[in-house]
Amino acid sequence: MTSDHLSPTDRPAGLGGDGIRVVVVGATGNVGTSVVRALSEDPAVRSVLGLARRVPDWRPPKTEWQAADIEPGGADLVPLLTGADAVIHLAWKFQPTHRPAETWRTNVLGGVRVFDAVAAAGVPVLVHASSVGAYSPGPKDGAVDESWPTHGWPQAAYTREKAYLERVLDAYEQAHPGIRVVRMRPAFLFKRESASEQRRIFAGRLLPGRLVRPGLIPAVPDLPGLRFQALHTDDVAAAYCAAVARPVRGAFNLAAGPPLDAAALAGVFDARSLPMPVGPVRAVLSAAWRLRLVPASPDLFDAVLRLPLLDCSRAREELGWTPRRTSVEAFEEFLAGLRAGAGMDTAPLAAG
Repeated sequence: MTSDHLSPTDRPAGLGGDGIRVVVVGATGNVGTSVVRALSEDPAVRSVLGLARRVPDWRPPKTEWQAADIEPGGADLVPLLTGADAVIHLAWKFQPTHRPAETWRTNVLGGVRVFDAVAAAGVPVLVHASSVGAYSPGPKDGAVDESWPTHGWPQAAYTREKAYLERVLDAYEQAHPGIRVVRMRPAFLFKRESASEQRRIFAGRLLPGRLVRPGLIPAVPDLPGLRFQALHTDDVAAAYCAAVARPVRGAFNLAAGPPLDAAALAGVFDARSLPMPVGPVRAVLSAAWRLRLVPASPDLFDAVLRLPLLDCSRAREELGWTPRRTSVEAFEEFLAGLRAGAGMDTAPLAAG
């Protein structure tokens, strides 16, 4: 993994010689904590302002915190962003999946508020957290680059919202050509400290964390389309830092190898893979979701089975980025955190 420090020749136009100021919106979640840590350790970064709905007790170096709600009617974001050299927008709400208008209000309308505040505050760089979920269904036997259509999977709120913000940014770049806009499109992101949060978001209490260990799961379903990519959250943070440092624009795919499929997952769990049709698995998940036994919707399950695999050549060439950990290592670290009930001292990542 390359985590380029900002040299004087890399600094975006208008930055002074005393280091840069970065505002991270949504700074206390899985990605935000890794990005804030990476920025706080970079000698070329003068200061970091982390925005979150709830201010954490966590105090990394050079970092200030400010409580802010990005939803309509929330805080005036312009004064908070004024004077920043770059804004990294990571804020996202995954739940409640039973009330998609609520996630739309935060993710889409809140995202638009952040984008507009960046322009009003005169910030020269906007780095936005898009996702592999923004992509239209694609191949599992090859990889797509950043030109693949970003229409998402329309049934799932998460993919629909990610795709909609791609269209917003298309128009935004035309209206604000002086702002350098970067869109990160990572695969699934894991680290030890995210385990408790991701359990709450996707599996709820039905997932027995202490039992998710090799030898205790007899079989992994081998479902048609079950082949996806992942990477460690700290590795994606390095890509965000490089996007601030380097004069790049546009979208970047981010993923580590190898792709995770039934065979790879069976190896992780010391289990066998069991071929199964999608229908029965989806029916069980759908029933559990309707009964509010699990928070992840069956529509998101459908989207995962259709996501394309990502070609990350552009990130390697233009960001100088290579992940340090494999997808298997990232997933195994997450599972270790799941068994331990791991977390961090922020509200989204609280242990348990």
